[in-house]
Amino acid sequence: MRLKIVQVGEPVLRTPAKPLTPEEVTSDDIKRLINDMRETMYDAPGVGLAAPQVGLPLQLAVIEDREDLLNPIPPADLEEKERTPVPFHVIINPKIELLGIENVQFFEGCLSLSGFSALVPRSRQVRVTYLNEHAEEKSILATGWYARILQHEIDHLHGTLYIDKMHPRSFSSFENLNRYWKAKPISEVVDDLKL
Repeated sequence: MRLKIVQVGEPVLRTPAKPLTPEEVTSDDIKRLINDMRETMYDAPGVGLAAPQVGLPLQLAVIEDREDLLNPIPPADLEEKERTPVPFHVIINPKIELLGIENVQFFEGCLSLSGFSALVPRSRQVRVTYLNEHAEEKSILATGWYARILQHEIDHLHGTLYIDKMHPRSFSSFENLNRYWKAKPISEVVDDLKL
């Protein structure tokens, strides 16, 4: 079932989400929620969806960066962003550790801020420990775009949106992003916007 994605201004997007117990994680209700969130993310389309985005203050997110989403992107852009396909997975009660001091910035959007994007600095590499949908503890070491997706989705679980971390001067509609910035390297965008 496709779920409604709530938009910025809904209080649930600014509320820290509640952790799930192992019993809750393996319940039929959470299994159904995961399936519905996956379908909703595909339909949007998006690469991640957190439970608060569908109105539920739970520490749960689904992630997948599908190959079909990457196919239309020029190889140079994929290389600059360190973006490769990421298989579907669920993160529950995640804990994140930012690794190293290197931050990278790219335009980022959000299904809960439909139609807009901005440059957001993020850690290039992260380690995340979490429970999967079977309540098993797992760990991920992620770099590049995958690290960005994880940071974005985990932020949602703490009531944080990318607009809290963006360069305000870069905030743009998708239409203007495509018109003015999409074809330029990030370093040139940064210079043009005097960031």
